[in-house]
Amino acid sequence: MKILDEYPRRDCDEGSRKHERINQWQTFHSRTLLPSHQWKPYRSFRVFVKGRLLKIACCLERVCGLEWYVYAALGVFSAILSFLMDLCVGKLLTAHQWLYSQLEGNNLLQFLCWTLYPACLCAMSSSLCSNICPFSTGSGIPEVRTMLSGIQLPQYLSLTNMFTKFSGLICTLAAGSTIFLGKLGPFVHLCTMVGSYLRNLCMLLHTKKEMADKDMMVVASAVGVASCFGAPVSGVFFSMEVMSSHFAMQNYIPSFFSAAWGAMTFRLLSVWCGDEVTLQVLFQTNFPTALPFLPLEILLFALLGLLCGAVSCVYLTLHRLTLQLFTKTTSLNNWLKTEKTLYAALISFSLAFLTFPPLMGQHMASKSTMKQLLTSLLDETPWTSQSHNASAKMGTEWGSSVNGIYLSLTVFLLMKLWMSALACTLPLPAGYFMPVFIYGAALGRLFAEGIVHFSSSTQEWSSFNPGGYALAGAAAFSGAVTHTLSPALLALELTGQFGHLIPVLLATLLANSVARSGSRPSFYDAVSICKRLPHLPSLIKASPRLCHTQVGHVLGATRVQLEKTAGPEEVRHLVNSSSETQIPVVDSNDVPTLLGFVTRSELLFFLHQCDASQTEEQHLEDVCRIQPTSALLSTCNTIQETLSIMSLIEGQPVFIIDRGKLQGQITWLEMKRILEDLAKEI
Repeated sequence: MKILDEYPRRDCDEGSRKHERINQWQTFHSRTLLPSHQWKPYRSFRVFVKGRLLKIACCLERVCGLEWYVYAALGVFSAILSFLMDLCVGKLLTAHQWLYSQLEGNNLLQFLCWTLYPACLCAMSSSLCSNICPFSTGSGIPEVRTMLSGIQLPQYLSLTNMFTKFSGLICTLAAGSTIFLGKLGPFVHLCTMVGSYLRNLCMLLHTKKEMADKDMMVVASAVGVASCFGAPVSGVFFSMEVMSSHFAMQNYIPSFFSAAWGAMTFRLLSVWCGDEVTLQVLFQTNFPTALPFLPLEILLFALLGLLCGAVSCVYLTLHRLTLQLFTKTTSLNNWLKTEKTLYAALISFSLAFLTFPPLMGQHMASKSTMKQLLTSLLDETPWTSQSHNASAKMGTEWGSSVNGIYLSLTVFLLMKLWMSALACTLPLPAGYFMPVFIYGAALGRLFAEGIVHFSSSTQEWSSFNPGGYALAGAAAFSGAVTHTLSPALLALELTGQFGHLIPVLLATLLANSVARSGSRPSFYDAVSICKRLPHLPSLIKASPRLCHTQVGHVLGATRVQLEKTAGPEEVRHLVNSSSETQIPVVDSNDVPTLLGFVTRSELLFFLHQCDASQTEEQHLEDVCRIQPTSALLSTCNTIQETLSIMSLIEGQPVFIIDRGKLQGQITWLEMKRILEDLAKEI
């Protein structure tokens, strides 16, 4: 009888349900105008304020949909979080640089300051994650992609995860360029958490249109990029390429709207704090506008794109082998699970030791922050050209001579190649896009300086701009690593150099063509495979045969169904033993020809009718309305086709038949189980 209380009456009329929901909403707000505790002070004032706020909400909803205010609030809140994070990280980095400079003259104390400071911050970040919320480690983008594909991972959107991710990411970024980790991935994850909570708040006030959680996560992904770099257009394209398997056009305008609010607020906060004079790009460059590049340089940009694609293959292979080493080595994996804080401290200490300025760090520009590194690499003046008065710039970060510049750039590229792969194994919140973006800029800079050095005529290259090659290299390498084209647009939005649109796009396209050869998984796909996440596009990259795996081969043995002549006892047993919302109805159990389905509310109403009439002779088909199925698939359909159909019908179960006979049904929980089993086999 407990089940009967779950749904006491039949709910079949959509108009009556909507009318009842509006009445409940109005009743709820009328009740909340009065506080539940009569002893609270200022009772009349609080009732007045709540009433005015409700009237304001109603007026705003009449002007335009309430969801548009939620999209704007998402952009504003995300930009505030990004600015506060940058402010805290900047203070911590300045404190480290000040302490290191104050210890000048004592190499031992400087060494301890240089190594222990980032080691303690990384240990603190790892400790926060392991003790408060283990789901906050890593980038977060593979998990968000999994949720956008339809698989629910509710623990990744919790408030605890949000706090841990924000605090841990500040500690990670404050460790500096020695650890060489970024901000983008975890911040996109943070924005999806903010969007999820704003969506829940909107659903409490909104009565006309429901806002899907998946739509809000797509918009939040675009806002995350826009709030990090002030680049709204590339943020939307990043959400299309990286995050969404199927991007719905209904999210197109909301994504741009919210991303524009995030980018504008992020840049305005810098102006109001006195860091900038007006709204401008994040990285100021002074490329020549009259002649950005010569026509023959298109061939050099194409060659740079092929070079970036080849190096990205090496990086992706090294990254994948590093992840496999830590996951498949039993002793190392067990030690990493039990001693995460110690592991983070040891690895960060080792990386800081290798970048100590008096030692190898003097050839890696280790004293510069990541923003300073990218700014110096985008310098338009050739460092190795003797016809330019560039000696002041040559002696700052990358060396004081021509040979010193080549040595520094070469050592930087060789060391950061494997150091970045090792840093990806740290159990703390970290982003991996900005490191590969800077690495590509260094690769493009070395390529351009080599062209200037081996040029026979200096006058011929008087208008040569190595900064343009660094810009193209950054976009090409990061695009090849992530298998996307949005970094090309991001590079242009970060610098404002849209005169280099064609060479940057050409280099990115060629780098992608090389990196995608051989069905090689991207960076995020490799992380999804390593974590065994139920994300089918990533699993297909690791095992292309999954494209042809038929759903009948992986369908579970359990099958929930009812005969059309089922009585109250059979219905009561199924309702108590199953939580499915749609139950298939067959002709008979011996010949399970699918007739349609009944909802759980129909079954509860059927039991209520049987108990009210005190009869056991009623049958299911006499009382319940058997509805036709909206999606039918054969056992010969593939898993990829099944997942695509489930995404289009908004999470409704899909019935699997074979020659008209029911073989089972696939819900999102069943699909998650299937994908997890397939991931274990890879």
